[in-house]
Amino acid sequence: MKHHLKRQLRRLTSERPYQVAAASAAALVLASGTGALLAETDASPAAAQAPVAVTEQRVAAASRGEDRVAAVPSTAAPAASSAVPSASATSARPDPDLTRKAESPKPPKSKTLDYDYQAQTTFYNCGPAAVRHALSAAGVARSQDALGAQLGTDEMGTDSADDTTRVLNATVKGDPYRTRMIPGSAATPAQTDRLQADVVAAIAAGRGVVVNVAGSATDTDGGWHSFPGGHYIAVVGYQDEGRLVKIADSANPATASYWMSTIALANWAATRGYSA
Repeated sequence: MKHHLKRQLRRLTSERPYQVAAASAAALVLASGTGALLAETDASPAAAQAPVAVTEQRVAAASRGEDRVAAVPSTAAPAASSAVPSASATSARPDPDLTRKAESPKPPKSKTLDYDYQAQTTFYNCGPAAVRHALSAAGVARSQDALGAQLGTDEMGTDSADDTTRVLNATVKGDPYRTRMIPGSAATPAQTDRLQADVVAAIAAGRGVVVNVAGSATDTDGGWHSFPGGHYIAVVGYQDEGRLVKIADSANPATASYWMSTIALANWAATRGYSA
């Protein structure tokens, strides 16, 4: 018994440190495990939330960046089309109101000039008388004698429309008159249209037209006017956009004026010409 007790005591004595060490080791393991668990328990929410927070921040930042990137085209593109043009862009495009050419007003459909009628003073003075009628419509007063001297008129009459054009331009401002010749035995449609346009332009501008005629023509009332050797008359008005013309004729005060179609006048002026 005594020896048995001694052996137990020795065993206990020898095993105690191991148990104590084991217990200590176990306690340490438990303590460290518990601490680790506690650390994991305490740190895991933070550790889990930190990446999430960072991720959310990055996503948010990326979302804002994408929003900005996406917003730039959506706002900038309409701005490019709807924005007010710059001064340089505006100046590059001409203003149509400044570049548009001023259109000339259309002439009236009918117009008759006021003129001072006077019968020719000699049988050969029809040229000076016709020029005088045209000038009086423009407010210019000249005598037949003075005009006859300028025209070179003599008992054989006045040579041609070139002379009436020359004297008219020497008297009025701007040299507006031009000579138009109708060399054939009858006027062509183009020559008739030209006469009509010239009459309208001159009368609308306040100028009479002088025509050198030859042969015979009929007016709108059926009156017959015949000058086989040639004659000068003045056109002092028109109707129906120039299809009808008013003639001042110095040959006979009884028929001082009459209306005639422009076609009839153009054919009457064939082989001769006019100043308009």
